[in-house]
Amino acid sequence: MSRIGKRPITIPAKVQVTLNGTKVAVKGPKGELFRDLPTNVIVSQEGTILQVNRRDESRTSRQLHGLCRTLVANMVEGVSTGFQRRLEIQGVGYRAQVQGRNLVLNMGYSHQIQIVPPEGIQFAVENNTNVIVTGYDKEIVGNTAAKIRAVRPPEPYKGKGIRYAGEVVRRKAGKTGKSGKK
Repeated sequence: MSRIGKRPITIPAKVQVTLNGTKVAVKGPKGELFRDLPTNVIVSQEGTILQVNRRDESRTSRQLHGLCRTLVANMVEGVSTGFQRRLEIQGVGYRAQVQGRNLVLNMGYSHQIQIVPPEGIQFAVENNTNVIVTGYDKEIVGNTAAKIRAVRPPEPYKGKGIRYAGEVVRRKAGKTGKSGKK
């Protein structure tokens, strides 16, 4: 039995869950999310607890059990509290700012890079170098943060670029210079 899949999901007070066969709809104060789950899993609700079970003991059912439970749990958590991803910008002259809803990055290129947020995503900037991506869909928050990081990923020699908060960049030694041969 899947350790993750058999854990129940508790539904907070302000969240409504609607089950219709394999379709799951979750509505809360932050927004509304829908997902169509595979037919190998069954989602059942008893009061304020959701339980995800597998239909049979086939290999694909066992593989999808924990995944589907995590997807439903992320939907419930997202519409109730939301998710956020922090990014740090390191490098001289590198900075970020918010103009309207868009994020504008100065990353050493000849032009500014403007990132338009998808629906349900907000940007915030602290100290011109810390970018915070917030939203209620964990998948979209992660993808948006990855797109921002891809503008200028951290390079291994000086460590300049955009990195996730807490990310450790392995540094390389640079050139050693002349060895003194004549």
